[in-house]
Amino acid sequence: MDEERAVRRVYGADHDGEQGPVAGRSYVELVGGPLDGLLLDITGWSAQDIAAGAALPTELSRFTPGGRALYDPRPGDEPVWDWSVDMP
Repeated sequence: MDEERAVRRVYGADHDGEQGPVAGRSYVELVGGPLDGLLLDITGWSAQDIAAGAALPTELSRFTPGGRALYDPRPGDEPVWDWSVDMP
């Protein structure tokens, strides 16, 4: 894992505990939208789940509270997922 990712925060990490990536796990970078710059741990996800992307709960979406930010894999760039929309 390169040094840049070693200091990055992981989506859903406990604010009081370990917030960075853990060796041996698989991550994608979230780009754009309310979760821009965070890493998402996709360890154990099936190829079908990865292809579907994720609607991630966040208090930072425009539908706060309880909103979700939708991220989809960037074609041809597997470790990057792009934000597409906020959802209620």
